[in-house]
Amino acid sequence: APASIHLLTLPPGRTPQRSAMSKAKKALLQELGQTHLFDGWGSKPSAADESRFYKQIEDLDASYPGGLKAYVDNGRKLLADSKAGVNPLEGWTPSVPVGETVAYGTPEFDEVEAAGMAAVSGGGCGFVLVAGGLGERLGYSGIKVQLPTQLTTGTTYLELYIRHILALQGSGAPLPLAIMTSGDTDAQTRALLDANANFGMRAGQVTIVRQEKVACLADNDARLAADPKDPYKLLTKPHGHGDVHYLLHSSGTLDAWLESGVQWVYFMQDTNAPSLKVLPAAIGISRRNQLDVNSVCVPRMPGEAIGGLMKLTHADGRTQTANVEYNQIDALLKATVEPRGDVADPATGRSPYPGSINQLLFALGPYAAQLHKTGGTMPEFVNPKYADASKTKFKSPTRLECMMQDYPKSLPPSARVGFSVISNTTAFSPVKTNLADARAKSAKGEPTYSAASGEADVYASACEVLAASGVRLPPPVHAIRDGVGVVDTPRVVIDPSFGPTLAAVRDKLPTPHAVSLAQGSTLVLEGDLTRVRLEALSLDGALVV
Repeated sequence: APASIHLLTLPPGRTPQRSAMSKAKKALLQELGQTHLFDGWGSKPSAADESRFYKQIEDLDASYPGGLKAYVDNGRKLLADSKAGVNPLEGWTPSVPVGETVAYGTPEFDEVEAAGMAAVSGGGCGFVLVAGGLGERLGYSGIKVQLPTQLTTGTTYLELYIRHILALQGSGAPLPLAIMTSGDTDAQTRALLDANANFGMRAGQVTIVRQEKVACLADNDARLAADPKDPYKLLTKPHGHGDVHYLLHSSGTLDAWLESGVQWVYFMQDTNAPSLKVLPAAIGISRRNQLDVNSVCVPRMPGEAIGGLMKLTHADGRTQTANVEYNQIDALLKATVEPRGDVADPATGRSPYPGSINQLLFALGPYAAQLHKTGGTMPEFVNPKYADASKTKFKSPTRLECMMQDYPKSLPPSARVGFSVISNTTAFSPVKTNLADARAKSAKGEPTYSAASGEADVYASACEVLAASGVRLPPPVHAIRDGVGVVDTPRVVIDPSFGPTLAAVRDKLPTPHAVSLAQGSTLVLEGDLTRVRLEALSLDGALVV
């Protein structure tokens, strides 16, 4: 007799694997107290709707260290602390951390820059560009790394960074670049690189890691928030740029860099044109002070909207060196060591705590080892907007967040964490403020961090390099560009191949006293300048080479 055959028929769109996955994820949601997510489904949800719901649950579970269980557990703890008004800085006393301030162009600067370049040569440094943002806040619909650094040549931020890395590389081993994108920027970033042949980088020299979003939380019980317009979809938001550490670890990028001989990792933001100018000197300072983590900082004015790097000592004896957000500095100082709050050091006229700008330099060995221990998890925080004083309802769903500069908070007390400041030069000029807000900041005398200031600072930074090399330049003048105050200098744009360090530029200027630029002049040196020297020039006008 023929054997009986039982056919298993699944609804369209389902497979045995998908059905098993759906059951497992439904059980997980039940375990986590998230059954409210099924309330709006109706009696007979379609297979397609169920499939896309559980696919999103699967993705959210896979992209967070420890999965959704860890996310919900962390959310409940942080939300309970937020409701109770727990102050994360309670019991901590600040002091100035270990570090160095070195003036640009001095013999001491020359020393640390040379020491840093010795470490970079031979492929000793990897670069990480955090590029998950669009330019919508600036009135630009594209990715921020595609914005022009200045209008004289239109060189984009991504091209400038890559050309500078290639100039540091020279004829040595490739210096690798990792770019963290997001769902908003991934396709455009890849297209920009493809269209320009990676701006000269070799195949395999660029690694892209994509950041995913996390689920929104609807209340203090960390119930996941469904989309009010679609019951089969969860609301999600970005988790913050602290995800870069998890992605570099989980993708295997750091291990691959270690095997190739990389010793240092430098983190850059998407629109800070001068960010690579001080890198070799920062590496030299890290080497001299044996730093595992070097926060490349800038001098900070009291009250400035930049976080401050502080060594924090707890009442129980614990210590850590970490960034303190600018809106917490005044209260912390008043409660501990300075009754006047965020005030200047009389000796310098600036805050004694250096300004943290999210330019970070890590020794790769200890960094990779620490991420192997932690799995790449970062300290998190939550910032719910409560509907009223009872703190029982949110105005809108919130989410957990993490910041890249909080990595030192995960380190043991034995870790060497400090700072470097290269003073008397432009090292921080991000473009993040729209025109209307920039005008308002300018009227108050505050830094605008706008397109106008970013472009002016590109020229000013190049002039600083020339001036430190002995070139004769007019003094900078203050000007107004469409309601935004800027510092005007000759418009100088020089490709990094002319010299990625101050020492290299000086070598290209054998008789700097014979070179002068008048106010209002424009000097553009483009292309491969590795074999070009500038021996004599008196410029009052425009010159493009």
